[in-house]
Amino acid sequence: MQKLFLAILAVVGLTFHAVASDGYTVGSSVSDFSLKSTKEKTVSLADYKDAKGFIITFTCNHCPYAKAYEDRIIALDKKYAAKGYPVIAINPNDAVQYPEDNFDNMEIRAKEKGFSFPYLYDESQEQAKKFGAIKTPHMYVLQKDGSKLTVKYIGAIDDNWEDAAAVKEKYVEAAVDALLEGKPVAITSTKAIGCGIKWKK
Repeated sequence: MQKLFLAILAVVGLTFHAVASDGYTVGSSVSDFSLKSTKEKTVSLADYKDAKGFIITFTCNHCPYAKAYEDRIIALDKKYAAKGYPVIAINPNDAVQYPEDNFDNMEIRAKEKGFSFPYLYDESQEQAKKFGAIKTPHMYVLQKDGSKLTVKYIGAIDDNWEDAAAVKEKYVEAAVDALLEGKPVAITSTKAIGCGIKWKK
């Protein structure tokens, strides 16, 4: 029954697909942003002076797919933040339609899960549209290239959202590992699997 429900969610999510179909692609330069975090301060990419790049995830509180990946996103930050690739999580969902995704509940969720990374609120949905995000979660790996930030990977975290133990392909990890080794990313894009972003009416 749960699998059927999630399958329906995935299909319903397709109705939101076209809203942010344009956005950054692999090789695009990313502009900075300033968004409010659950720690009541604004966060920008420029704040991370020593970062070599970033692991950006568009996610939320209520989506079953986003919840299934929370521990793996925490693990990504613990593994790569110290190596120069911190995680930054951004919630773009319309809280009017989905109150579980409002800022107060974001604060609660961040504390419950012990997020080691900033959890930001894209209330205007401007950043989700700029990035071209359509799902929660939707991943972007960025690399610093001089004064620019360049997109190196877009898509899913791995190839099995249901069972972390059954994952065979860790797309985000493979991308960051390649960048750390100075190698090209082998798989630069995959299909993001998750709930459709809930756009404002």
